[in-house]
Amino acid sequence: MKLISTIFSGLKIIESRQFKDNRGYFKENFKQIFFKNKKFIFGCLSQSKKNVLRGLHIQTKKSQGKFISVMKGSIFDVALDLRHNSKTFGKSYKIVLSSKNGRSIYIPPGFAHGFLGLDKENVVYYFNTNYRSEKNEEGILWNDKNLKIKWPCKKPIVSKKDKSNITFKNFISKYKINN
Repeated sequence: MKLISTIFSGLKIIESRQFKDNRGYFKENFKQIFFKNKKFIFGCLSQSKKNVLRGLHIQTKKSQGKFISVMKGSIFDVALDLRHNSKTFGKSYKIVLSSKNGRSIYIPPGFAHGFLGLDKENVVYYFNTNYRSEKNEEGILWNDKNLKIKWPCKKPIVSKKDKSNITFKNFISKYKINN
């Protein structure tokens, strides 16, 4: 396994080797040694069809660091930096994660997260540093023009909840994230 830094402070890419043979494959997916000062306490699994877009989601209080890995399929993953004291505030990091490329991502607290399913079936595992707090959930519109995110699908399948997310400008006027 290899840990790769990005220009986004704290945001890391994890590259894992896969050992394949006629039975399938074996992959080391997570090593705590890469995350010495972080405690992962909550895991989630999601399954999405092709062109399903989830996000952009954030916990405004009790922020979560997220280790995200694709168990099946492929996703276009987006992390939006909402940390006011960050050099990359308001910018997004985009990457394709898949069961084939062996990449995972660690997104530190203070980022909104979303993804688009690229394959027929996409199974994503989240390993979080904090529990989900429904009353502290917020969402930013996935297609907010101010964010300039070029999603690889013109008409994604989006939940009612995510269609009613707020704009980036409304988010930053309402919340100040200082992780």
